[in-house]
Amino acid sequence: MNERAILLVEDSPDDRELMLQALRRSRPGQAVVAMADSAQALDLLLPQAGRDQARLPLRPALVILDLKMPKLNGLELLRKLREQPETALIPVVILTSSANAEDVAEAYTSGVNGYVVKPVQFDRFVQVMESICRYWLDCDALSGLCLLKR
Repeated sequence: MNERAILLVEDSPDDRELMLQALRRSRPGQAVVAMADSAQALDLLLPQAGRDQARLPLRPALVILDLKMPKLNGLELLRKLREQPETALIPVVILTSSANAEDVAEAYTSGVNGYVVKPVQFDRFVQVMESICRYWLDCDALSGLCLLKR
């Protein structure tokens, strides 16, 4: 995985494709790895017992994930990432359809860096994706720091 890659975790194929299109339009050439569920993302990001750490893929500079997913929901993945030194500093933004105040509070309590409600209009969606990427990949020092802490 490219060091500046975005890891996108979204279970809905339609929403995942919409997010990929928005990223292609707002950030041409941006490396993106898309996964259909949190369990796949967890396997990619965290070492498994007996797995050679030197062979692990590089960590992404940013994780964008959905909140409501089967198997392992977005908050469960977030908590697992925050528990491990290898992934604790990777910026994570939840991009979801839920504007529920309890979901927002639980996400921030669990260590999310940003919580964004998915816009309905595609042009606005592109703007939101660009804003997320511009901040976390171009401006904030945390994304650079997480790449140094290997």
